Amino acid sequence: MIAVAPLAGLLLGFLDFVWIKYVPYPLGGLGNSTAVWAVAAFLLTRRSRWSLPASVLGGVVMLVVAVPAYYLAAALIQNDELSNAYASYALIWMAMGVLAGAIFGAGGHLARVPGRRQRVAIALPGAVLFAEAAIELRRAGDPSYGVAEPLLLAAILIALGLVVSRRALLLTVPLAALGFVVFSLTGFR
Repeated sequence: MIAVAPLAGLLLGFLDFVWIKYVPYPLGGLGNSTAVWAVAAFLLTRRSRWSLPASVLGGVVMLVVAVPAYYLAAALIQNDELSNAYASYALIWMAMGVLAGAIFGAGGHLARVPGRRQRVAIALPGAVLFAEAAIELRRAGDPSYGVAEPLLLAAILIALGLVVSRRALLLTVPLAALGFVVFSLTGFR
């Protein structure tokens, strides 16, 4: 875990910037998706054989490291200021990475452990994708976003959510509603 989580974070941040820069919209919009980052933390810890505390730590480290890695990629590829990596907005994203990394890191671990919590954990990736799709749908028609772009990205997020939720769709929907509330409370508009 000592090397895997930070390396995964470096790759996530760097590749995310490359994705956003070179993949056209609406698929390129997945690079700006908080849900996609959360699912990445879930997948990392689900595939690992770490304990619950190590999975939480691994999810947190991955997402926190990914933020400055993203800004480092922006500095290297398009000459952005390196100071973006530790600006106030980067620190806010890192704080959100702590929260999401803890939740989805734990979820990845619990998805491997038989029992009642396993079904809830398995529903987490779809729920976060659906919750972000709801945010995108709420943006449709806002002059800052237009109509088509949020609708297209929401459709992709919903499709991905359906793919990853096939085993736990009934739990995914109420978790998505909770996720929508959390997104709204943290300022995602």
